[in-house]
Amino acid sequence: MTQTKQRWNSILWVEAFGFSIIIVLSWLTEVMHIPHLVFSEPFVPNWHRAVIRTIIIFCIWAWVHIATKRLLKRLHYLENFLMICSWCRRVSNHNEWLTMEKYFDSKFSMHTSHGMCPDCVRNELKTLGEKKTASGAPIS
Repeated sequence: MTQTKQRWNSILWVEAFGFSIIIVLSWLTEVMHIPHLVFSEPFVPNWHRAVIRTIIIFCIWAWVHIATKRLLKRLHYLENFLMICSWCRRVSNHNEWLTMEKYFDSKFSMHTSHGMCPDCVRNELKTLGEKKTASGAPIS
């Protein structure tokens, strides 16, 4: 979980850095008279324009930040799914398909055993009972 949080934070920091650069460039345009230097326009300082630009950029930044956090949360949720083959019940682990036993042994250092859950036991007993009554002979 901490590695995921670090990835999230690095993505959000890069995003914040990019928007900060845009805001700095917006202010530098007014401070350094860039339109005057590039286009030979008369210099008229317009601080209101810089403030409005900053507010708009900050609002877009907030919206993008929230959307990115939501997308990262959703991505983390989807990454936590365990992909299992529907036919052979093997588990996908870094583009390698392992049996369940090998997967649990490699991921969690635990050994597996086989058994039956109570629902399967009831269903199997019911099936055996139906076979017994259908054949009339005891099943061995």
